[in-house]
Amino acid sequence: MAIIAVVFASLVASASGNPNYQWNVVWRYLFSAPILTGLSHTVELTVGSMAIGIALGILLAVMRLSPNPVISTAAGVYIWVFRGIPVLVQLLFWYFLSALFPRLSIGIPFGPSLLSVDTNHVITQLTAAILGLGLSEGAYMAEIVRSGILSVSPGQNDAAKSLGMKGFLTMRRIVLPQALRIIIPPTGNETIGMLKNTSMVIVIAYTDLLTSVSLIYARTYETIPLLIVACIWYLAVTTVLMFVQSGIERRFGRGFMPRRQPGRLARTRARLFNRSATAGATHAAGGSDA
Repeated sequence: MAIIAVVFASLVASASGNPNYQWNVVWRYLFSAPILTGLSHTVELTVGSMAIGIALGILLAVMRLSPNPVISTAAGVYIWVFRGIPVLVQLLFWYFLSALFPRLSIGIPFGPSLLSVDTNHVITQLTAAILGLGLSEGAYMAEIVRSGILSVSPGQNDAAKSLGMKGFLTMRRIVLPQALRIIIPPTGNETIGMLKNTSMVIVIAYTDLLTSVSLIYARTYETIPLLIVACIWYLAVTTVLMFVQSGIERRFGRGFMPRRQPGRLARTRARLFNRSATAGATHAAGGSDA
């Protein structure tokens, strides 16, 4: 404990006494318009990518558990591809998709095209960022959802079938609600990870928080204080997400979470209360006998 306190005090002393941190620059840019705009883009990317990832993950998990070998194999191939390719490479691939397909067309397979548009008009920086992050996240969420579904007792499916419930209805009303207790904690971790992964969109020049910071320090050469600004905001949003995750876990974990044992202070207080109550009862009994 003493070692931790010394290390913490050393870090505080270094941060407060080292002029190279340039805290005046940090406070000047912390709430500036470009930084707040980049922060809002980061939050939007996180929400949009996780929405795609969760929806796709549920679909892929159900497909992966399907008795149909074609459907199961298709989901397995998707998970294999998108988990195997780095997210950074996927971002670059989607951003430069026009080099492979200059135009995107909608029409009859092997027949005439009904609609054709320039790929660069469809795959913008925002679209490439959401596709790269969301489709990759879907592969990871599929395994999380699959593990949650497998944690539910097979007897639940048998009971639902005995009541005449079909497969989709059983999954929606019986299996998934029970699997949420297992799915939510890693999903919260994936959301926090997604918040940090959005910083990779700097390679396609989308103005998220880190890109906004880099554009400023590339002009002012105040690299360290601007990076501290980014760290402060990432920590702030991560803290909010952690509190939200804890609340959701408590909500869905009711009835499953172990009862917390009282701390040392509470146990000492209870013993003192019991002793005083016993002494009072003894004194009262002695008075009544007299």
